[in-house]
Amino acid sequence: MNRFILMADVVSSHEKDSKALMSDFQVLVQWTNKIYGDDIESPLTITLGDEFQGIVKSAAKGVDIILAMEEYILEEEFDFKLRYVLHEGEVETPINKDKAYEMLGPGLTDARKMLNDMKKENGRFLISIPASNQINKMMKVTQHFIDSWHPKDRSTVSGFLQGHDYKEMARIESKDDSTLWRRRKSLAIDEYVLCKELLHHLVDE
Repeated sequence: MNRFILMADVVSSHEKDSKALMSDFQVLVQWTNKIYGDDIESPLTITLGDEFQGIVKSAAKGVDIILAMEEYILEEEFDFKLRYVLHEGEVETPINKDKAYEMLGPGLTDARKMLNDMKKENGRFLISIPASNQINKMMKVTQHFIDSWHPKDRSTVSGFLQGHDYKEMARIESKDDSTLWRRRKSLAIDEYVLCKELLHHLVDE
């Protein structure tokens, strides 16, 4: 039966402090399983230290989870980026509801190969479902915005994405309103939010 397989690994994990990386990576995966538990068939499970895999209920939920993880990484100011594959493929064995272990099928094999192949490229998102060409183009635009945000901007971006307007952010950061209005524009927050809306539209078609 076809399932929606979500895999990811840490970009350039060998360059990171392994202890801090593992701690933050575990927090991210645990948070995702808790917040999106109803949308996950087999929990995101860390498999090789710097990778995870799991099975989600739909392509739309998979995209939601990917973007939520990216925004949580910003919110917590974790010092790593992830490379993701969301692939619709066959899983031949029963779904493990406790951990994403002991499941077999060509879908899992294909997703793993896609993730490994991505290491040769700059892209961090690959959606492999029918009619995914437009979705992947939009994911590339979304990645452009995410990767353009400097580490010093993370708390500001996170605040805007949590729904604070520029006046609220000015109070939070003890700056004048006009400064945060300009920051919202320069960080392209509205354009990123538009990308998310368009992605939902494309995945739901």
